[in-house]
Amino acid sequence: MTSDKAKKSPKVQGSPRDKTPKSPRTKSTGAKSKKATVERFAALEEVGQNSLDLLLVVDKSGSVKYANPTSLATFGISLEESIGTDAFAYLHPDDVERVFTQFLELLQTPRGSIRDTVRIVAANGEVREIELVSTYALDSVAVAGIILNGRDVTEQNNYVKQLHVLEERFRVAFEDNMAPMIFTDLDDRVFAANDAFCNMIGFTREEVMGRDSTPFTYPEDIGITEASHRRILRGEEGQSRYVKRYVRKDGRLIYVEVLRSPARDEDGKILYNVISERDITDERTLAAELSHQALHDTLTGLSNRVLFTDRLEQARAKIGRDGGLYAVLLLDLDDFKGVNDSLGHLAGDQLLQAVARRLEHVTRATDTLCRFGGDEFLYLAEGLNSPKDAELTATRLLDALVEPFSVAGTQVEQQASIGVTVSDGTKSEKNDLVRNADVALYEAKREGKGRFVLFTPSMHQQAVDRFELVRELRQALQSGDLKMHYQPIVDLATLEIVGFEALMRWQHPVRGWVPPNVFIPAAEQSDLILDLGYFALREAISAASSWKQSEDKTKDLYVSVNLSARQFHDPGLVSIIETVLAQSELSREQLVIEITESVTLLNVSETMNVMEQLGRFGITFALDDFGAGYSSLSYLLLMQPKIIKVDRSFVSPAMENSRNDALLEAIVSLGHKLNMTVLAEGIETPAQFERLRSFGCELGQGFLWSPAIPKEEVPAMLRRGLTASAIS
Repeated sequence: MTSDKAKKSPKVQGSPRDKTPKSPRTKSTGAKSKKATVERFAALEEVGQNSLDLLLVVDKSGSVKYANPTSLATFGISLEESIGTDAFAYLHPDDVERVFTQFLELLQTPRGSIRDTVRIVAANGEVREIELVSTYALDSVAVAGIILNGRDVTEQNNYVKQLHVLEERFRVAFEDNMAPMIFTDLDDRVFAANDAFCNMIGFTREEVMGRDSTPFTYPEDIGITEASHRRILRGEEGQSRYVKRYVRKDGRLIYVEVLRSPARDEDGKILYNVISERDITDERTLAAELSHQALHDTLTGLSNRVLFTDRLEQARAKIGRDGGLYAVLLLDLDDFKGVNDSLGHLAGDQLLQAVARRLEHVTRATDTLCRFGGDEFLYLAEGLNSPKDAELTATRLLDALVEPFSVAGTQVEQQASIGVTVSDGTKSEKNDLVRNADVALYEAKREGKGRFVLFTPSMHQQAVDRFELVRELRQALQSGDLKMHYQPIVDLATLEIVGFEALMRWQHPVRGWVPPNVFIPAAEQSDLILDLGYFALREAISAASSWKQSEDKTKDLYVSVNLSARQFHDPGLVSIIETVLAQSELSREQLVIEITESVTLLNVSETMNVMEQLGRFGITFALDDFGAGYSSLSYLLLMQPKIIKVDRSFVSPAMENSRNDALLEAIVSLGHKLNMTVLAEGIETPAQFERLRSFGCELGQGFLWSPAIPKEEVPAMLRRGLTASAIS
């Protein structure tokens, strides 16, 4: 019987196979004929029965005459199905033409043989690869055919193909890998290196082959590599990861991260080392930069709070071990805002940088200088023997700022105030030290700036009292315990009341009357001063709107309100004054704003801008406390107030003498020559009144006539008026 396989094999018309003369296929030879055919090849049967190789015999037409069990198993057919079938029908279609050509050549070569690898298609459709040797034996009495001896190499070839794929992948993974890689032997000598590794260290492949990494490793890191190699060989670790430094051929130092892994055989024996590396120089540089930025101020380059806190903790621990003292000094630049406002913030930044360099120059190697924020600097002084050493350090820092600074083409004199606190490491925590230094700094500012103050425990209590006072003052503002009182301003020639000065009063439920010189300075240390200032404006304007002069008085009464420096420089001041006046019946000419010279000192250009805006609006200005403080005539000419208020120290001096009278007369005369009205504060006696009137002083106020009174009492005072008897 011709097999189903033979029946289904495709046949290409016109192919060389079709032209081959062949015997007609027998569809059924019968059992007797099959048996005779098998007996004819009894000699081969002894060899092929137990052979693992394929053994077939075909006649010159290509028909199968014999097939051993291995062949039958490979094709997936029985012996009966194979005998008499076309051997070419089992070939892969793509191999038929080539094999047929070889078959024709073999028919012309007695006792010749051909070796080739062919593909067959088994009955189940599986393609197998056979390494085949075809031998001419047509002239053999025992065989009389072509002997086909083959071995199934499908798995072997697949393995080889997979191995080639793996080798190619490995080649790409190693040679073309962007990661630097080397293989080293058991002596850690390089026997393979990829281009990425050579490019990283700057040496050629020839220069590194056969050597260990010592010639291009940073000397101090050679031991790192050797120790890792020994641990791997001893089996102490499966793989090793570490960081080392290489010295490139051009001399440049680079950091690399190394991963060392051993390659082992089936028994676990180490064959060689696979080393993958990564250049982390840029990462290290970036990390160092980020670390520096995280611990240093970007503007000045000094330590920042984070680093200072760490150093402070280290100092505390050191003092705890070794004893001694250390100090924290908080330095704040005096009137630094004026530099920003007059020269610009860029100039302010330049000044901060210049100050930092000056302070750095006098900073000891054992100490830490930090920019705390804004125009504040912290200084940690270690290894002190006594508080006197801390005071010497403060003096050294202040002396460093004596010479003027050159900023934006301008010579700038910059002083500072310093708060100093000393610790033995047991009494105060780090946060307390900075807080105590801040408390001492407040005292230094209060005492006149340009100096240092050493912290004492009583200062802390004072700070607590100030905090509590501000808290209660805020509550008083909300609850209505703050009131505005009004002191009359008198025309010294006619004794007529021409206006009132609005003065804030605080009736505390427990403390009683709290003087303004107690709560106003405390409020100035917080934003509460702004709230108080606008409260005073609203209350004073509202009260003055209801004041009525008697019918024979042609000039309306005015009210004067004191503004703090912070309030005067508040960007919302002008719009608030305009709004409050618009909501009242008070004319603009009836409002007088009192400011001191310190307002101008903060920012001259900004002060003049605000005065110009309010002046166009119709507001009058009075310069308060003239003669005290700076008393700069240049500021007087610059501001040109309509009223100058002579400080009470000239009106009511501790000791009256002719020189004081001469100075008071000169101030009044100066005001007249500048076309300014002179108002004397603190008039308490008839003698003072007479003296001022004789000098030509126009206005005055003081206890001689009345203290400040509640707004409810003002109408009665206006009806009653002031007479000569009031001062007799």
